[in-house]
Amino acid sequence: GSRDGQGQILQRFPEKDWEDNPFPQGIELFCQPSGWQLFMERNPPTFFVAVLTDINSERHYCACFTFWEPIESAQPQSHPRNGDGEEEEEPSSPVQPAQLFAPKSLVLVSRLDHAEVFRNSLGLIYTIYVDGLNVSLENVIGNLLTCTIPITGGAQ
Repeated sequence: GSRDGQGQILQRFPEKDWEDNPFPQGIELFCQPSGWQLFMERNPPTFFVAVLTDINSERHYCACFTFWEPIESAQPQSHPRNGDGEEEEEPSSPVQPAQLFAPKSLVLVSRLDHAEVFRNSLGLIYTIYVDGLNVSLENVIGNLLTCTIPITGGAQ
């Protein structure tokens, strides 16, 4: 029963580290700078890109798309947040627990700085997930990774 939960990685692609591009440790902490909190209402999706620098001074652009999903609540959660970030008062009598929403983040890590491509790619994955389309996410991600991005002003 604390206000903040802890993020956990549910799925990642690739499943094993690539030698020249290891998986960023602690990325689940980075996805929610304000902490993993439950809310009483569904917030609109958010998107941001941050730059992480590794030990070799290599830049890694981390695009994060966060949306909120309803969760099943077996028992009332203590101090859920409303949309304004304020704590809700706990009811004095037993009532049906309110619907709570938890954040879920899609993260794309790249050495390339293409924020709009990242936003569009994560938006596509989000749409496939939310609409429950009968498409393998592994295939979608594989197709996205094999796309050629032209250099600005250069040949395709």
